[in-house]
Amino acid sequence: MRLATREWGAGPRTAVLVHGIMTDSRTWNRVAPAVADSGYRVIAVDLRGHGGSDHGATYAPAILADDLIETVPPAPDLAIGHSLGSAALLLATPRLRCARAIHCDPAWVNRPRDLAALRAAKYATWQELRAEHPLWHDEDITAEHQALATWDPSSVDALAHLPGLPAAAPAVPSLVLLAGPSERIPPAPAATLRNRGWHTRTVDGAGHTVHRDDPVGFLRGLSGWL
Repeated sequence: MRLATREWGAGPRTAVLVHGIMTDSRTWNRVAPAVADSGYRVIAVDLRGHGGSDHGATYAPAILADDLIETVPPAPDLAIGHSLGSAALLLATPRLRCARAIHCDPAWVNRPRDLAALRAAKYATWQELRAEHPLWHDEDITAEHQALATWDPSSVDALAHLPGLPAAAPAVPSLVLLAGPSERIPPAPAATLRNRGWHTRTVDGAGHTVHRDDPVGFLRGLSGWL
């Protein structure tokens, strides 16, 4: 499936941004301009079932990875994926041939989740989102509320097919930028990743959506990788 995209900047290098579940490419609104200012044409996708992209008959990280390959330019200089978007990016990287990859609090490992409750989140009110995300800017709350209107809750099915913790060194130089603390990659798995050649950093005090909880900390965490 060819995905809808949103762009910032017109630099000589290319950066691809891949959002997580329930949201869309507007999740990057507060950090994408800074990435663009570092000399990038920034291309953020709407995953299938999100934003302006079509809904899919099925959802799985491998299918989302295929959509990325069909949509974005080959061999981008940088690719950043958050949560489920990171799982798609992980599977796409060998074919995408990006020069560097950044995985923001990745959803790689299956963990107990109430999938029915996640689907029901589609109907959250603005006020409920505000209470759930106290660190977000009001503009992010509004963008998230708008994103839920077009989100296909069937995409939650993808969380039952996560790729697991990578068993080998990354295909390209890769940074795992973690929430502080992270529920998805706790300290022991993070140490395992480092032993396998992955770089890790933590944005202390930020929750799962690091780039919205602490945009400044997120960008600081990218130092040396942009």
